[in-house]
Parts: sequence; C-alpha cells; structure tokens
Amino acid sequence: MDTSAAEGVRALRERRAWVDLSSWIRLLVTGHEAGQFLGDLVSGPVADLVPGAATRSLLLTPTGRIRADFTVVRVDAGYLLVQDPIQPRSVGDLLAPYLLSAAVEISDAGELGSHATVGERGELAPDTGGGPPPEGLLGVSEPAVEAWRILEGRPRFPIDLTPESLPHEADLEHAIDFAKGCYLGQEAVAKVRNLGHPPNVVLAVRSQGLVEPGAPVTDGAAEVGRVTSAAEDPDGGHAALIRVRWDARDAPLSAGDGDLRVTG
Repeated sequence: MDTSAAEGVRALRERRAWVDLSSWIRLLVTGHEAGQFLGDLVSGPVADLVPGAATRSLLLTPTGRIRADFTVVRVDAGYLLVQDPIQPRSVGDLLAPYLLSAAVEISDAGELGSHATVGERGELAPDTGGGPPPEGLLGVSEPAVEAWRILEGRPRFPIDLTPESLPHEADLEHAIDFAKGCYLGQEAVAKVRNLGHPPNVVLAVRSQGLVEPGAPVTDGAAEVGRVTSAAEDPDGGHAALIRVRWDARDAPLSAGDGDLRVTG
C-alpha cells in the first residue's frame, strides 16, 4: 500500500478524515408524503428519523433480493438519499415508478451530502450542511476509502453482495426495520430470518499471506466460495471479504497464500 493510501486509512480509522462524495448519487425526496412514501418501500426505519439523523437502508425486490443500498438522512427539506455510484441502478430510478400515487418529488440534492466523515457506527456519514469540508480533517483518496472499508469488514454492493443476494448474507440488520408492517420484500426477509438462512454468507477475514480478489476459497477439500474484496493492512497482513456457502462458514478456510481467520 502506498504512503498516501496508508495515511488515509489511518486517518479514517481515527476519524480525522473527510471523503469526497460529489460523484455519488445524491437525491432529495420532498413532499408531505415523503416519509410515508419511503417507509412503505425501503427497508430502513426512515419515517421516524429526526432532522440530522441517518440510517442505512435497502431497496429490495419482492423476493427480498438487493436492488440498492444507500444512506437516508433526514434534512429540513425532506430526505437525502446518498448512494454509491457503482451500483447497477440509481435508487431514484428504482423509486420513480411509485411516484404516481404519492405527493412526493425526487430531485437532485445539489451540494447536500457532497462530502462525508466517519459517523458513530463507523460508516460514512454524509454532511447535510451544504458547506465545505470541516477544517483540520484530511481529505482522503478513493483507494484509501476502499481499503478502509475492507479492513473494517464492510460489504459493498455489488462487489461483495450481488443482485441475487439476500440481506441476511451480511451484517445488515441495522438497515432493516423489522417492526415495520410492510415494505418491498418484507415477507421474504421475515421468512428467511424466522425459518431459514441464506445459501451464502459474506465474511470478513484476515490473513498473513497475500489474498487477492477473485481467488477461490477452499475448506481444505473443495472450493466453497470466492474472495470478493481484499486489501493490505498498513499495520501488517491482509484483510478480505469472502462470499462462501452457508454450510462452510465455520470450516477452516484458506485462500491465496495462507489460512483465513474470520473476524466478522
């Protein structure tokens, strides 16, 4: 890892960094029915958010597969949606067909959410002030942000999770409001949670050997999955995210040049 990326990772870990989100999808959902509109469609607990509060959320298919993964922030004007641009479709495009029956508008958010810092949950928290980044913090590069999220064990859609993934494959329970009566995919999510498990699971792992994306993961006898993301730790060793069969999650796993130690 080069020096600038290593310093960026350390700054993010120590919460003394800011991240440029100007290339991310940033939308503003407004109208007197905006809270109910989002609450009826997305998985997160958005309707009761107070101004300044945020939640990670998902938009799912009726069968519970992931279509979009994004952050919802309550702002004075309505709800700010911030989405990683590598995802297959904009959450705005996915929500648009449902606008016909609601007094809601979706528009470009302008400067809102154009940068982020590391929030209380250790995730990127978009700024809602619309001003410049905070003084005294280090602006970090995209490679540093990518390495940091891998080292923190945070799956990225659609790299570690795919459009065929169920939310249960990763630690995404905080992005789902299980107390809500209804949202897209709610019945499928509840069924898997209460009666079964997903066919695959995403695990955060560490290795002293080199691990690279795409490498097969084995249980000593057969291939059980793949490395989906990997990064060098500036403090030593390597971190990775792997997607493996559910029945192999507790097996001794290896990939690349070494054994894998599950950390999350």
